Amino acid sequence: MTTSAQHSSPEVSVPAPESEILSADLTNTFDYTRSLGPVLSQFALALRDGRIVGSRGSDGRVSVPPNEFDPTTGSATTDIVEVSPVGTVESWSWQPSPSDVQPLDRPFAWALIRLDGADTSLLHAVAADSPDQMSTGARVHAVWREVRTGRIDDIGHFSLGDTAEAAVPADGESIADDAGNVIVTTPIGMTISHSATEQESWYLEGLKAGKLIGGRVATGEVYFPPRQASPADGSPTVDRVELSDTGTITTFCIVNVPFLGQQIKPPYVAAYVLLDGADIPFLHLILDTPAEDVRMGMRVKAVWRPEAEWDHTLRNVSHFAPNGEPDADFESYRNHL
Repeated sequence: MTTSAQHSSPEVSVPAPESEILSADLTNTFDYTRSLGPVLSQFALALRDGRIVGSRGSDGRVSVPPNEFDPTTGSATTDIVEVSPVGTVESWSWQPSPSDVQPLDRPFAWALIRLDGADTSLLHAVAADSPDQMSTGARVHAVWREVRTGRIDDIGHFSLGDTAEAAVPADGESIADDAGNVIVTTPIGMTISHSATEQESWYLEGLKAGKLIGGRVATGEVYFPPRQASPADGSPTVDRVELSDTGTITTFCIVNVPFLGQQIKPPYVAAYVLLDGADIPFLHLILDTPAEDVRMGMRVKAVWRPEAEWDHTLRNVSHFAPNGEPDADFESYRNHL
């Protein structure tokens, strides 16, 4: 006779956070701009004209969209051929709940479509009232947008049936540059829901109140912004610390190159500022002084935006500016570079 030992699961008491845990949606976006080059530019220009083109390889196969290089030989593509806007569904899947960025605002099918005259499939949307209307082998045709810009969504979608619909003639200036290449800009973005840690919540609530809150770890170092634990040895953060809004520039760079979306006219300075009482610097702007006068050891003070503009972000500090104090001795910050 055997008996099995019963083991109870360990229980750990986790204290409730002392501060309200903040959460918010965070959206990151950027515009990706590139030249399509000599081959895909011809595809884009054809779309704007209401036509579809592909590339013929050395093996005679026609690829849509066109390949920039021959899949067999690797040589640059030179043979561009027009194919039909009518084709056959080779496979498909149903999209019951379209998102805001998808081609249609009602349920539709994603399909791989082999256009007449092509040997490869093109992925696009097919308008159908229900999945019962879709089938492998169904004939479909392109439905063109009235205003076209040389993008794949110039084909608004495909519809069932093998009777081609003529595209409205293109109007407006050429979309190609002097070399015949098309430049496209694609906005890319992602939104996530972020919940702050308790230490981050200290920091964010402090900013809303016009305070700079750091965190002291068990080994004594003060981090700004605060961490849950020391990145050096994992020591937990044990205390919040209100820091001065004055500090010392440790290292810096002068920004001379303009870029898209830049809000400050170059030259200006981005510097690491070691707040008084902190053990790690953080990056911020240095303004109100010529860029060439900024130096390591310079003493600076936060310049806050008007209180009515304060929120839970470091944007509440517009920038740092020299406060007129003598430069800090190098030995005072040499271990914080």
